Amino acid sequence: MMKKDDPFLDPRGVPSRLFDYRLRRDIRDALAAQLPRFTGTLLDVGCGDMPYKPLLMGIPSRVTRYIGLDVEGGLHGKPDLSFNGTDIPLRDAEADCAIATEVLEHCAEPEKLLREIARVLKPSGVFFFTVPFFWPVHEAPHDHHRFTPFALRRMLERAGFDRVEIAAHGGWDASLAQMIGLWARYRGMRPWKRRVLSWLLLPAVHLLNAIDKKSDDADSENTMTTGFSGIARKQN
Repeated sequence: MMKKDDPFLDPRGVPSRLFDYRLRRDIRDALAAQLPRFTGTLLDVGCGDMPYKPLLMGIPSRVTRYIGLDVEGGLHGKPDLSFNGTDIPLRDAEADCAIATEVLEHCAEPEKLLREIARVLKPSGVFFFTVPFFWPVHEAPHDHHRFTPFALRRMLERAGFDRVEIAAHGGWDASLAQMIGLWARYRGMRPWKRRVLSWLLLPAVHLLNAIDKKSDDADSENTMTTGFSGIARKQN
């Protein structure tokens, strides 16, 4: 169960989190909406510090076994399983479901990883994913892609998935709010200026996020979004 005021799962819209509090909430909410579809053994690909494990192991999820998978010697915590970024050390059809949150952009060849995820999933197993769309280069030099819904759908279908559903996160206003937050927190400036600007910009960021209307159709022309989430089923 998620703890209230969890700094990752329930981030506060404070000056120091101007740039990502809305994004983290969107990812959490998209994942929470799919919890009833998760059952049995779940594989968390690129699990990092496993921040979503409490959600995934609680009601309404029916997950009974959680496996955190990440690259050996990564930037974050110690996973349950380590891999080379492509080859997953599990047997065919060993997992019932899988997730990969903010991972695919870090894969030089994401289709190879998607094929591996499909391999270790049981037939009709579900796969949930999120990717950023409007975000600066991060974890350099391991930041390789920004995806459109069309590229995501094509890669997933080639890898052995069907029934692909993709949704946009924040729309134009949330994207502007995120840009303001990123500018305030990462543009080169003196620390005191950053603190002052972050406080001054806080009301504008909150207002933009409050009035934001995300696209109902991720495939539509002129869609602007902070990122995408989606779910797909392994083909039988």
